[in-house]
Amino acid sequence: MSDSIVKTKSFDLAVSGVFFYKHIVNEKKEYIMSKQFLRSITSVGANVREAVNAQRKPDFIHKLAIAQKECDETMYWLELLQATDYISHEEFQKIHNQSHEVLKIIRSIIITTKKNLEK
Repeated sequence: MSDSIVKTKSFDLAVSGVFFYKHIVNEKKEYIMSKQFLRSITSVGANVREAVNAQRKPDFIHKLAIAQKECDETMYWLELLQATDYISHEEFQKIHNQSHEVLKIIRSIIITTKKNLEK
């Protein structure tokens, strides 16, 4: 897994999230949970970007850990939006799958980096 893959996928996730947020606000008139969703989904890529520019490996891991938490929070808001009937299962599935993919990549990079630090 290279940094460029996680940078690209987390940026694409943020773009999808912004469009999804606009849809929820404009079509569903939901403003509170969707704002929380927007904050967390855009924070994933921002923290990945900070991690890539980290000076030391522990800083890299720390920033990726924050990105991981934000990605998991994004999935929480999606689950809540679906459970409260603001979004359909199909809408949920698309962005949830994208979020889950980014989460798996971030977790994999963290695990690999930690193992390499132990050597």
